[in-house]
Amino acid sequence: MRLLVVEDDHLLNNTLCYNLSTAGYTVDAAMTKAAAVTLCEAQDYDLIVLDVNLPDGNGFDLCEQIKKRRPDTAVIFLTAKDMESDMLKGFELGADDYVTKPFPISVFRKKVSALLARIQKQTGGDCYTDGTLSINFSELNAALGGESIIFTPMEYRLLKVLVRNPQIVLTRQVLLEKLWDADENFVDEHALTVAISRIRGKIETDGLQYIKTVYGMGYMWIGGLKK
Repeated sequence: MRLLVVEDDHLLNNTLCYNLSTAGYTVDAAMTKAAAVTLCEAQDYDLIVLDVNLPDGNGFDLCEQIKKRRPDTAVIFLTAKDMESDMLKGFELGADDYVTKPFPISVFRKKVSALLARIQKQTGGDCYTDGTLSINFSELNAALGGESIIFTPMEYRLLKVLVRNPQIVLTRQVLLEKLWDADENFVDEHALTVAISRIRGKIETDGLQYIKTVYGMGYMWIGGLKK
């Protein structure tokens, strides 16, 4: 999933982007309202982390613009104020959550994870997208950077297991068990290795890494991190 952090505090912006990236999300950063508008016009985001006070405007106005363009974009407001009126205004504009500074990064990450999980569930949960890679597991079609890519049925099954368990090491044995289909078509270790390699060859372009090999254990979906 693709996220945008709009925060004019350099240190906080970098901290949020780093932590969200290590959690497996594709993250862009903006420090002004103008920069955020430019990014939102060029790219759709699943979630925007938005500071209320920006040097060239306020987050409420930006939220309103974002929601008019793409109503299903989730928004978490950041503010130094703990005022009920600000919170109510944010929720009236369609904000999904509100975080008052300062806050523990661990709690913030949990909020983001829970919100995105809820969004996936509401949208059917059978699609994956991070802004670059999109996979529809129901219709068995996929695209990378807007260009169609072809996966075999087993590759789709393998991808679905991986993307449903992000940042979790899946052992080869677990993957083999999950890939053993209802007709008892057995998948051996060689076929698993080949499938992983083929998937990587199709999606890991332009310096992106989606699948991390955890040597001696198995594989982990890390969601399009830059190598």
